[in-house]
Amino acid sequence: MDQQYNSLLPREQWSSSADFIMSCIGYAIGLGNVWRFPYLCYQNGGGAFLIPYVISLIFCGAPLFILETTWGQLLSIGGLGMFKICPIFKGVGIAAAVMAFWLNIYYIVVLSWAMCYLWESIRLDSNVPWRNCDHQWNTPRCRSEYEPLTCDNNRTVAKYFDVQVLTSDHLNEYRKQFFVGPKSNWTICSSDDLNVQSPVKEYWDYQVLGISSGIEEPGGLRWDLAFFLLIAWTICYLCIFKGVRWTGKIVYLTASFPYLMLICLLIRGLTLPGASLGLEFYLKPNFEKLLESKVWVDAVTQVFFSYGLGLGALVALGSYNSYHNNIYRQALTICFVNSATSVFAGFVIFSFIGFMAVEQGKPVNEAII
Repeated sequence: MDQQYNSLLPREQWSSSADFIMSCIGYAIGLGNVWRFPYLCYQNGGGAFLIPYVISLIFCGAPLFILETTWGQLLSIGGLGMFKICPIFKGVGIAAAVMAFWLNIYYIVVLSWAMCYLWESIRLDSNVPWRNCDHQWNTPRCRSEYEPLTCDNNRTVAKYFDVQVLTSDHLNEYRKQFFVGPKSNWTICSSDDLNVQSPVKEYWDYQVLGISSGIEEPGGLRWDLAFFLLIAWTICYLCIFKGVRWTGKIVYLTASFPYLMLICLLIRGLTLPGASLGLEFYLKPNFEKLLESKVWVDAVTQVFFSYGLGLGALVALGSYNSYHNNIYRQALTICFVNSATSVFAGFVIFSFIGFMAVEQGKPVNEAII
């Protein structure tokens, strides 16, 4: 009797259609737009990647997005219960709920990492801890990418006919000599000198994650990450505990704040030397990449990843609409905003990649490899 009574209760609805649109934008906009899309463009031919991406969006992403939100609005039921209309597929709804459960655990940890970096970035000390190798977690192999490569044990031993002979203590054990012309700018280094790590990577590996030397050293609890994880879960709870009407108001802040940050980062990135090189790499298509099947697979994967398809969340968001809501127009608007955000984030990221390339003295296609 209680179950039948609960099924007859009117479902809570959004205060306005704008609440639904902003909630879907807040749901869809995330790492897939700001991080993964620029990375795939970097790996798959720059602007040429937009061709398979747009095709995948038109034939896969947008239709499925419209289908899921329409399904929720029609049935006024969440992703777990919508398969009651066809009980044989009930397991699909359960599988989607399980996937959403694991993805929430994964993403909340990534959010705690971001909060950790944010805290370190806003400290009064201008030197962020991943800038240099002067910290207790750094190893002797630590060396900044922006410092010239030097060898610790190299020495000049002789000159023959204006040809300089260089040996290193390490290589001299094998009685090998290297002849270098006097006008060249070569340096002979041992393998130990060349096997270096950046302070950025060492901060991530040894300070943030606390990676141990092996399975025999399990390590301990990262209390700072646990603290940021608690904050992240608390914020999520405060955003949803009063229902969709409360969430529909909170999302105006959470969905618009990333755009403010992207605009600020773009302005800063465009003022850096080398930004034009990064943007040229981003906009200049390499059509030869389109012949690789991996590029097309990445495009389809990116559409499903950034739109959050198949998880039941879009069905749940659509279920809070009124029955006669114009879901088709709203879904197309959300799809346009989502993909436009990905392209805009590409300008932000590639402006900084161009700066990194200039600072490291490398071509753009090797700046982050």
